[in-house]
Amino acid sequence: MRPALLNPLFAPVTSLSGVGPKQDKLLRYLLGREETPRLVDLLLHMPSQVIDRRARPKIRDASPGTVVTLEVTVGRHRPPPPHNRRAPYLVYASDETGDVVLTYFRNPPGHVEKLLPVGSKRFVSGTLQMYDGLAQIVHPDRVVDESAFAQLSGIDPVYPLTEGLALGSLKRAIAQALAKLPDLPEWISPEVIRRCHFPPLREALSRVHQPIELTDVLPDGPFWTRLAFDELLAGQLALGLIRAQLRRPAGDRHAGDGHLRKKIIDALPYALTASQRQAAAAIADDLKQPVRMLRLLQGDVGSGKTVVALLAAAAVAEAGKQAALMAPTEILARQHIKTIATLAERAGMRVAILTGREKGKERRQLLAQLEAGDFDLVVGTHALIQDDVVFKDLALAVVDEQHRFGVRERLALTAKGEAVDVLVLSATPIPRTLVLTYFGDMDVSELREKPAGRQPIDTRAVPDSRLEEVMDAVGRALSAGKLVYWICALVEESEAEATDHLTNATKRFDSLRQRFGHKVGLVHGQMKGADKDRVMAEFAAQDIGLLVATTVVEVGVDVPAATIMVIENAERFGLAQLHQLRGRIGRGAEASTCLLLYHEPLGEISKARLKVIRETTDGFRIAEEDLKLRGEGDVLGIRQSGLPGYRIARSDVHGQLMTQARDEALRILKDNPKLKGERGEALRCLLYLFERDEAIPLIGAG
Repeated sequence: MRPALLNPLFAPVTSLSGVGPKQDKLLRYLLGREETPRLVDLLLHMPSQVIDRRARPKIRDASPGTVVTLEVTVGRHRPPPPHNRRAPYLVYASDETGDVVLTYFRNPPGHVEKLLPVGSKRFVSGTLQMYDGLAQIVHPDRVVDESAFAQLSGIDPVYPLTEGLALGSLKRAIAQALAKLPDLPEWISPEVIRRCHFPPLREALSRVHQPIELTDVLPDGPFWTRLAFDELLAGQLALGLIRAQLRRPAGDRHAGDGHLRKKIIDALPYALTASQRQAAAAIADDLKQPVRMLRLLQGDVGSGKTVVALLAAAAVAEAGKQAALMAPTEILARQHIKTIATLAERAGMRVAILTGREKGKERRQLLAQLEAGDFDLVVGTHALIQDDVVFKDLALAVVDEQHRFGVRERLALTAKGEAVDVLVLSATPIPRTLVLTYFGDMDVSELREKPAGRQPIDTRAVPDSRLEEVMDAVGRALSAGKLVYWICALVEESEAEATDHLTNATKRFDSLRQRFGHKVGLVHGQMKGADKDRVMAEFAAQDIGLLVATTVVEVGVDVPAATIMVIENAERFGLAQLHQLRGRIGRGAEASTCLLLYHEPLGEISKARLKVIRETTDGFRIAEEDLKLRGEGDVLGIRQSGLPGYRIARSDVHGQLMTQARDEALRILKDNPKLKGERGEALRCLLYLFERDEAIPLIGAG
């Protein structure tokens, strides 16, 4: 149960005055929530910058290009002509040293007249520019009278916004949320507060949202840092609780005698690599231990993680138990079953697939067989964690992370059996520091080698001014019977990108179809699963030679005959994503080529990214370089450049806090594992506040 003290913060934003259905929809989008956001979501939405409005020069002394606050008297209005809505509405104002023009475009009728009545004194703030020798401010940020000006701080935080949401209305909502902040107990220990000079939580939130000094909203300042530590501590405490639960002594263990594993290895068309053998041995050893396994298996594109996962499932099947493999997308789940099914059959293992596509009678029959124990291994998507999915004896949960599953999904799957062992797969090699942050203290196996026979990939960067040459080269490749991927960043043109240089997949498909006819296919994430599969099957069967796609092919698509990839607007992709995409080629015995088409001019980070991807195909090195260039967000395939799953903590600024938060969490769990007493109550508040409460039911669990 959530502590009652927190209830005011979990009220919906629509309970605030001025927040109606329209703002609710915009705030859902801005704050990344499917349901109506709560007050706590507003309070944890941090400013992106700050504007200093304290400069109050006379008009004559104001510097063009700076933000100024002027005290002026309104002279006259010049509305646009009645039939020309696009002309500006001009207001002429002055002080004793000169004149300024306040310019408005497309304002609602009557708005400017009400805001700036002729003859009134107003304080006007905005960026001053010179136009035709006259000082002017276009759409002033602030226009207030004397009494309102007395209430204002001269320092204004600016927040990330979404189209249609005004900064003013967001700030008013945040101010109301601050006013409803209850007095919360302190959860950080006195010695940490003393050592780190942390202010109280209420002061930290107030000073970030209503700064008194310019430095109050800096991520490395004391106020933001305090909030980042809270968030990191909540994350580490939750991981610690889960770890303690998974590490409890387990009953009968899950590894058999090896007879199924031997059959699978014998059926492989190649020998296992040294690191595959080591990983499989480490997993088999874990399965025999008196505590539950919690292991991360990370390997580069094509390093053979699925086969190792199958060997783990076989070890469990030898002991008469079941295994489940959960993948984040249907394409990936079907790719796994394709790799697994033949090998499993050879060994006499019974496998099934369960995704959103299995429905009705087929699904009911599959679930009945699963409950009866007819399947040794089931591969699927989120469909596996639905309530009606029951296992006879689930002993191993393999989660193909792809960083799209949270702790909740992992727990939901392990809850379907007794003392279930957990193996997490990661297709993007993750630097050790991030493993700790994101997964807690897991055991880690790394697959470093590529399977035998893989050819190197020749990667080149080409400016998009040479697009015609690239198309000619693709034409020659198609004539020679080669298979080609053409990757685009977008599915179709949206308003926001209409003016940009980005080419969307639908448009590129049309232009390539005109040129190469029916050899061209299209696949993107908005298509139905069956349609995607059909096009992919045509490509694999070489009925089409050129596949135009979005990043939907980033993971799990396996067409060994494909040897050429063109990535358009390569500068728009993160390093990990470029590496994943490129991993779709170079999977057969033929040499492959990857062309990175970029739009000039390139920024410094884009330049560095393309340089790294040209120089190496080693995913572990790419992950380390990515960490240097972008912060953790991109290494983990998450768009924002922050710590995965964190809203406030920033990799570049708060990295050193992670170790302190971790040490503090370990100390808490050693001294007070059940989170009892006053401090325990305070820590439960912390877990709920930062949505790490999925770990709370584990405190009382056995």
